[in-house]
Amino acid sequence: MPVHLNPVSRTIVSVTFGLLISLLWFRPAPSAFSATQLEDRIVAVVNTDLIMQSDVRRELAPEQERIRQQYHGEELGQRLKTAEYMALTKMIERRLQLQEAKAKSVDVSDQEVKQAIQQMKQQGEKIDEKDPLSVRNVRDQLALLKVVDREVRSGVMVGDTEMKRYYKEHQTRFALPEEYTLSQILIQPRSADGTAEALEKARIVMTELKRGEKFEDAALRYSDGPNASHGGRLGLVRQGELLPAIERAIAPLVPGGISEIVETSEGYHIVRVDERTPKQFRPFDEVKFEIQSLVFQQKSEDVFQSWLVDLKNKAYIEIKF
Repeated sequence: MPVHLNPVSRTIVSVTFGLLISLLWFRPAPSAFSATQLEDRIVAVVNTDLIMQSDVRRELAPEQERIRQQYHGEELGQRLKTAEYMALTKMIERRLQLQEAKAKSVDVSDQEVKQAIQQMKQQGEKIDEKDPLSVRNVRDQLALLKVVDREVRSGVMVGDTEMKRYYKEHQTRFALPEEYTLSQILIQPRSADGTAEALEKARIVMTELKRGEKFEDAALRYSDGPNASHGGRLGLVRQGELLPAIERAIAPLVPGGISEIVETSEGYHIVRVDERTPKQFRPFDEVKFEIQSLVFQQKSEDVFQSWLVDLKNKAYIEIKF
């Protein structure tokens, strides 16, 4: 039974997509049902536009091929049904936006279409300039971009207060890597069979450190590291530059703290944290324009979704799926 979606009933298709998803233009593709040629029929009415079964098959073909390769049996059928519904929903949303572009007298010149096709080719896209459907798709895509720019993004403003609030609420996003000044004692196996001997040596060193041996002296006597003659001092190291096992071992240490023995592909490490710089953050003025872009995108998406819902509420949509 057909489902009527109009301003009276307000029963509209509920699935919506993000700004970029809704703007994706569909490309001509071989029918996914070539083995069983179905008679074409109307599957949806969007105000004065008709969406045909062949349109949905063409829209769905690339995704359907991916699903058939990935799923089987009952799940395959469910996935295909969901994909078909989502494809139709996306097409309805696109038709509504194109209708709005026409109502707002959004114009796309032939020159703009040619320039867009050239840019797409430069980016590796394969497009046939002689194919009317391909050219129309490019023209529609440009119209969608223009109408969204005019009806959505042009009215989005980002104030200083909003940016500062975003900075405060997402401060960890702007954290600088933590910095350490470290020293280490590295015990390396003398041969492929010397792992146990190296570990025993590392344990002896650890025992001496716990008894009060100065770290620098122990490094000078035992360490195989290149900085042994300098008391094992590694200098300034940033978070993320260390081997993961060492990073984890020193994470809870305060300045002066010594790690337990840490095994890595290089051997056995005993690491001391000499200094530790408290976590710092990039200042607001440094990230202001980055935040402005993030907040603008977020607000644009919110406004876009509201605009799309409004288009649906004002439209006559009938689904004959």
